[in-house]
Amino acid sequence: MSYETAVAQIYALGHELAQTPSHKFDLAHMRVLLAALGHPENRFATVLVAGTNGKGSTAATLASILQASGLKTGLYTSPHLIRINERIRSNGEPIGDDDFAMLHDVVGRTAERLVSEGDLPWHPSFFETLTAMAFEYFARSQPDMVVLEVGMGGRLDATNVAEPRLSIITDIALDHQKFLGETIGEIAHEKAGVIRPGGVVVTLPQLSEANDVIGNTILDLGARAVNAVPYVPPVSPGSASSMSWEAGIWNRYPLEVMGTRIMVESPLVGRHQLRNLALAIAAAVELRKQNIGNQGIPRITPETIARGIRETHWPGRFQVVPAAGDHPEYVLDVAHNPAGAWALRSTLSAAYQDLGNGREITMVFGVMRDKAVQEITEILFPIAGHVIVTHANNPRSASPNEIRQAAARVASGIDIEEAENVTSALDRARKVAGSRGLVVVTGSIYIVGEAMRIQDVRI
Repeated sequence: MSYETAVAQIYALGHELAQTPSHKFDLAHMRVLLAALGHPENRFATVLVAGTNGKGSTAATLASILQASGLKTGLYTSPHLIRINERIRSNGEPIGDDDFAMLHDVVGRTAERLVSEGDLPWHPSFFETLTAMAFEYFARSQPDMVVLEVGMGGRLDATNVAEPRLSIITDIALDHQKFLGETIGEIAHEKAGVIRPGGVVVTLPQLSEANDVIGNTILDLGARAVNAVPYVPPVSPGSASSMSWEAGIWNRYPLEVMGTRIMVESPLVGRHQLRNLALAIAAAVELRKQNIGNQGIPRITPETIARGIRETHWPGRFQVVPAAGDHPEYVLDVAHNPAGAWALRSTLSAAYQDLGNGREITMVFGVMRDKAVQEITEILFPIAGHVIVTHANNPRSASPNEIRQAAARVASGIDIEEAENVTSALDRARKVAGSRGLVVVTGSIYIVGEAMRIQDVRI
């Protein structure tokens, strides 16, 4: 099977949210598939990362710390920006095309046999198939540790068949209500499904509804909570110690880790990242206590934690592309729910003090129609002088007209126009902004990914 055929076939299964909830959420079926593959998920150590916002940043940071500590590290994330291979990584490198094609063939043939024999009622979904491929890849490459980002929810997510050394729960907010519930408490119940009886969970205090659910789950299961608060630096308004734009590093501050003072220097931008960094650090410290790697010799040290944070690469999250020639400066940032939109708005305000003083934002925006489109636009559009609404090459994308209608309450006084695709939106934004302007490309990860591909931005 060729790589192109494998990619076409896996996309033919439909988008990971296109299936009905009953098809999406069924761990019994996932376990049948994995049993037929010889349970690859049991042949490597894992960390599970669940949450609404920040789970990708936390997972990427922890994986970078483990790699900096000399551990062979796998990372499984979703969705991807440009190529599907990005989702499955070993020591930072995406799975090769040949391996992807081979593993798709292995999993696909196994699934077809199980369906034909009546062991499965239907073919596994896009996400289930890709997760099984990732498990098989890691089982064969034998990493010391794999960091698994939960796709959606947690309790019934395909990744949750693994038995993690520890679980991490990042900030919980309203998102995917159709699948996870209409309240913070209901969503927290799904996220808390990654906690194991007698297991370890790393988290931070958050909204009271979420705290109650997570706390009660920990008590009910006899699990142990690791509070990451000691690794969150104190931040006062205007604090320069933790908010300095320096050599591409935003979050820079001293921190005591395992009795040693280190300098945290993270390329992940914004105050909201302080919580994600704290979770990754707390998880790394906990894994050191478990003596991961090298026949029980702990290799995670304060120095490797600092280096791993500094070397974290997580593109498309407040990624700045400097102005060049007649092209303006760009900020590329995924903000697909209200909490993410507020984080972007706050970070832009802190990063660009000249906004509103002769410099305006030209915003390119697109989002999936199953998101809180109205609320996101009401948060983001007022900070822009000009908004160009568009849509990604994805069947779930809201049309430009749908976005404009959702933004009706804030449209007055804002110059909003429609573009038929991301390419034309970027062309128009460049002309509107001029060489001294600032273009912010945001909304769905698919919008940001298409913009990065068009502009040939490094991922």
